[in-house]
Amino acid sequence: MAEQLYIKSAALCCPEPELLAGFDLACLSVDNNLIPAAMRRRTSLTTRIAITAATSACKQAGVDTALLPSVFASLGGEIQVTDAICRVLPIPDELLSPTQFHNSVHNTTAGYWGILNQCQAASTAIAAVDDTFAMGLLEAYTQLQLTGGDLLLVCYDEQWPQYLAPPIGQFACACALVLSTDWQQALGSISVPHIKPIDSPLDEHWSALVNAVPAAAAVPLLCAINTQQPAVIPLNTKGNIWFTHFERF
Repeated sequence: MAEQLYIKSAALCCPEPELLAGFDLACLSVDNNLIPAAMRRRTSLTTRIAITAATSACKQAGVDTALLPSVFASLGGEIQVTDAICRVLPIPDELLSPTQFHNSVHNTTAGYWGILNQCQAASTAIAAVDDTFAMGLLEAYTQLQLTGGDLLLVCYDEQWPQYLAPPIGQFACACALVLSTDWQQALGSISVPHIKPIDSPLDEHWSALVNAVPAAAAVPLLCAINTQQPAVIPLNTKGNIWFTHFERF
């Protein structure tokens, strides 16, 4: 079993980049043109930001998206759609929107990605509360140990209804990584995610950010890739803390 994976590319999309101030990261604006208009009308913001980040990462890596397996990790998924459906259900004689029902499943974004790229490779959609990014990375690592090659990991969340589980979901954010067992053209390598005792307090700015948007758990890894600084990277902020070791390549 390989002890490390290689990072071929990384991308970050946030409709409100000022909320990531203090982190030296390039942030993409949402590219609505990536989705044909007829399909775009049915998609949510969470799908559009995830596809923006994923498309950028795949272009940087030069991979064939039609053949690329993927892992989509999101704590809330289509939480706005789910909330809207739950509000309608108790109302007598109120009909559910077919489009909303279609978009209410947790793998909605993964499905749109597959349709857009005519991809029939395996796709996994997961949620793991505060450990969602860590478990997405662990799932990607596990799959690549079995299959080799390349894999797309996308971690994303949209803005949540304000009454629901504050302060979670204060804004939308998505990150994407193309991971590989092939070292060629890699930006760096990461070790298998693992739990270990905390040697020093976690960065307070980052911890607050993750409380507001769970997908921001990827920020320390993205910063390490950007600065090319070897580091022990935390992957979550609560409970048992998961880490990975980043090495420049």
